[in-house]
Amino acid sequence: MSDLILLAHVPTASVNEGFLPAAKRLGLSVTLLTDHADAHRKHFGRPGLPAYPDEIFACDVFNPVAVIERISDLRADAVFSNSDHLQTSAAIAAQYFGLPGKDWRVAYRAKNKAEMRRFAAAQGAHALWHAVLSSESDVSGATNTPFPCVVKPREGVGSQLVRLVENARELEDYCRAVWLEQPGRALLIEEYVSGGLHTLETLGDGTNIRAIGGFRVTLAEPPHFVELEAEWGDWLTAEQNASVLRQIEAFGVGFGSCHTEFVLTEAGPRLIEINYRTVGDQREFLLEEALGFPLFETILRLHLGEPLPKLDLPSRAAAMRYVVADRAGELIAAPDEFAETKNGVRLSYRALRRSGDRVSVTNSNKDYLGVLSASAPDSASLAAAMAAAGTRLGWEIRS
Repeated sequence: MSDLILLAHVPTASVNEGFLPAAKRLGLSVTLLTDHADAHRKHFGRPGLPAYPDEIFACDVFNPVAVIERISDLRADAVFSNSDHLQTSAAIAAQYFGLPGKDWRVAYRAKNKAEMRRFAAAQGAHALWHAVLSSESDVSGATNTPFPCVVKPREGVGSQLVRLVENARELEDYCRAVWLEQPGRALLIEEYVSGGLHTLETLGDGTNIRAIGGFRVTLAEPPHFVELEAEWGDWLTAEQNASVLRQIEAFGVGFGSCHTEFVLTEAGPRLIEINYRTVGDQREFLLEEALGFPLFETILRLHLGEPLPKLDLPSRAAAMRYVVADRAGELIAAPDEFAETKNGVRLSYRALRRSGDRVSVTNSNKDYLGVLSASAPDSASLAAAMAAAGTRLGWEIRS
């Protein structure tokens, strides 16, 4: 039996319903290292779960030295994490123990958006203009900022605290508001690129890399960037697909899974983010369903040192719609979860909030109440199923 060391921050569906069941099917012994051990123990204390780790140990997983010291007392055939925050720790630990893994430098600069921009520019890529602000004096010194521009945390996730600002006054006011709550937090400002947001999902074994498709994403109206819908498909021309692959390979991406976001412009694809892990927000499950192969198992096999398999990808039409809270208050009515298959159409609704929950509006993916997803043999069947399902669902929030 092989031993998998899994680094995790907070409990997530990707790990608990995706990677852990996959590890069980592969016959792996799983040790979970986390800085939220009590939360994970509480989750795995519930009955009826599809899989759970063999051991859970508390560890400062953000500190790669602490991770190495903890693993030194254990057996390890693979070190893996699907957390945005922990890719660097996992990569350093894997390298230390001579195990397959990502280049920690690539993982670090993918997470740090300023480093991503600097490195891409040094490679001659058409990188976005950017600057890093940590104080009001930094804001006053940013005199060459191209407006409108986007403000986001340098190491942010999930559209949290991301905002479009139109001028210097808006920039100053927004930065001041963020620093009032989080003093000194590093904020990235970058040029705003208009156009359709797309993703490219890739798998690699360190030698070969393969694009397996992508999502076309619908965003909320500016100034916010909440993702509302994602439709799976082959949206790129061969030239556009090759362009994105060239850019991420030049960046250093090539091992495990990677989720890249970019905007299609007249000058070609321009990278917005490289997330060196599997796509999230429930899309990972839709991706596996649409492609019809064991995505989670395949990713774990790569971290166990197996080569990238030849993938036959007969993609189904697939889409996901996020239900977003439009105001703060108590959720007093919400639909039940369901999953059904009819006439080749698979339709499901997953509740992310329940009746009685307090909800707030943060203009990020934390505002999601639930997610409706479907896959179908063709786009017409998919659109009809999503439209019909939408009429069955309703929510009520009491302010």
